[in-house]
Amino acid sequence: MKTNRLIHEKSPYLLQHARNPVDWFPWSDEAFAKAKKEDKPVFLSIGYSTCHWCHVMERESFENEEVAALLNDAFVNIKVDREERPDIDAVYMKVCQLMTQSGGWPLTIIMTPDKKPFFAATYIPRENKYGRPGMMDIIPRIQSVWQQRRADVLSAASEMTKALRQSLSGKANDLSEETLHRAYRSLSMSFDPIVGGFGQAPKFPSPHNFFFLLRYWKRTGEAKALRMVEQTLQNMRHGGIYDHIGFGFHRYSTDARWIVPHFEKMLYDQALMAMAYIELYQATANPAYEQTAREIFTYVLRDLTDEQGAFYCAEDADSEGVEGKFYLWTEKEIREVLTPQEANLFLSLYQHGEDFDSAGMNEIPAGHFIAHLQPVTEAGNPIRPVDDAMEHIREKLFARRAKRIRPHRDDKILTDWNGLMVAALARGAQVFDEPVYLKAACHAMDFILESLQTADGRLLHRHRKGESAIQAHIDDYAFVIWALLDIYEATFQTKYLQKALEYHDHLCSRFLDEKNGGLFFTSSDAESLLIRPKELYDGAIPSGNSVAYINALKIARLTGKTDMENKANDIYRAFRQQADAAPTAFAHFLCSLDFAIGPSTEIIIAGHIDHQDTQAILKTLRRHFTPNKVVIFRPEKPDPSDIEALAPFVQSYSVIDGQATAYVCSNFACSLPTHDSQTMLDILNTRPKS
Repeated sequence: MKTNRLIHEKSPYLLQHARNPVDWFPWSDEAFAKAKKEDKPVFLSIGYSTCHWCHVMERESFENEEVAALLNDAFVNIKVDREERPDIDAVYMKVCQLMTQSGGWPLTIIMTPDKKPFFAATYIPRENKYGRPGMMDIIPRIQSVWQQRRADVLSAASEMTKALRQSLSGKANDLSEETLHRAYRSLSMSFDPIVGGFGQAPKFPSPHNFFFLLRYWKRTGEAKALRMVEQTLQNMRHGGIYDHIGFGFHRYSTDARWIVPHFEKMLYDQALMAMAYIELYQATANPAYEQTAREIFTYVLRDLTDEQGAFYCAEDADSEGVEGKFYLWTEKEIREVLTPQEANLFLSLYQHGEDFDSAGMNEIPAGHFIAHLQPVTEAGNPIRPVDDAMEHIREKLFARRAKRIRPHRDDKILTDWNGLMVAALARGAQVFDEPVYLKAACHAMDFILESLQTADGRLLHRHRKGESAIQAHIDDYAFVIWALLDIYEATFQTKYLQKALEYHDHLCSRFLDEKNGGLFFTSSDAESLLIRPKELYDGAIPSGNSVAYINALKIARLTGKTDMENKANDIYRAFRQQADAAPTAFAHFLCSLDFAIGPSTEIIIAGHIDHQDTQAILKTLRRHFTPNKVVIFRPEKPDPSDIEALAPFVQSYSVIDGQATAYVCSNFACSLPTHDSQTMLDILNTRPKS
């Protein structure tokens, strides 16, 4: 079969299109030079390998000879994997949002040979359908406009480029605790009191909303903030958005009740949702939340882990060309796999039949269902079938499902998403005292440091089939630093803290916008695009700026280096105006702001790391939800000089009376040292007087 230029790429998404009759180019100087030479606009298509509607558009249009002929005649065609080139995606997604007031993937942009856009859309059907113009109609019309009304096109492209480059103007006020209160009130108003979540269908996980609400509860004691998190996470775990047979979360729910998911599974969702359940477990001590976090890790370590220890991107929604086919069941199949008693038990617990059919699931084949539990209408202890009998049933169904054709797995290794997963595992290792998670986190971090770092110490963004490539962006650095700080607090090995400092220095030196504050998405020596994007909004994942902000604050407290506070403020000032106007769009940033406003706490533990008294203090500390803290360990033996070199202020903290000793400093004031874990907790839970 004939192939196009994409056959030489590493990206699974680009390789999926390598046999299209469309004459695809990867993003390259060659493509734009050809467009200039032939005086053609550029058709840019951006997606990713596990994107359902990307598959639909490929089957309908890019595999169609007639559509391909039109594309090849009218345009120079470029394919981009948004996961490989999030910098390009960030620029042109802003274009789509400005032009259409919406966005998503597949993203379709048509632009001049000098990269100035004049048309934007997401999915486009092959033929006109339900008022949505199709490819067969759009392509000739744009070609005609390009040839006959060139001046209008160039004017529109220039205006769009100008709008894209405009920055926010006006003075921004300082943010305060009132910003946190307004964000809470806004989330409270949009909360679904029946099954949790925010707004109507479709419903997305948005874990940073949970992170913020838990911190708000901790700050204010507002019980409803905790209830909103519990009710949402219980219903997500009960719903079809959770894979009850193989574990892990699907991308989002297409309905308001968390029942019918968009079935793809993304690595970043697993990482962030695991963190949410870990924090909720710390806040409530409910073992169901620990179990859910552990199940997520089971899925990732089983199905998304490379033999070298790093983590793959995602699993597709589709198998055999049908979305969700891998995950659906019929009552007949359930009864074939299980004994009559087991089948009756499973079917009595997991909703199917009329309840399922009434949820508006018109794309689900008749007679099939998604396993899900009864929704929880009030936050409390969720009823969970966790006994040995139910686990035996799950294992039998899992073995049966394993014989089906699996969805495609995108086996790219992305530095930023791996950073999130490593941070989640390091957090789980601490809270659950689970060495398996710590080993996995360290193994993956070792892979990043060995295989995704250049000889001069800079990060790369993507690894696949032995090749590491693509210059790292802000998320790569910010999320890996997040992971390094969590691994440091899980192991107290100073090499991880040292590496976090090195990466943060690099981030500040090459990404900082010294004029307006904040960090650009790309390095100062990265490829020059239409604009140099700066991402602030917390979307499916937190923005790199939000994470870099709290990283800087934590590094300042861990090392005692006050210049790091100034670097944090450089990031903060870029957010103020937008966060003041729409605080809930910046939920992860608000977590960082919560830390900055304080009280925040530095805990220095002096002792022998393997002694029982030290471990008792650490276990107590890690089990409880105390988000705005950093923990530093000063070993009595061996030589403590490693941590003293990075954090000189710890030299004066040492073991007292031969026992592990905790020093707690909160709101810039230190309490008397203690050997007692409960006394330490009492100090942590006493809010300093302002």
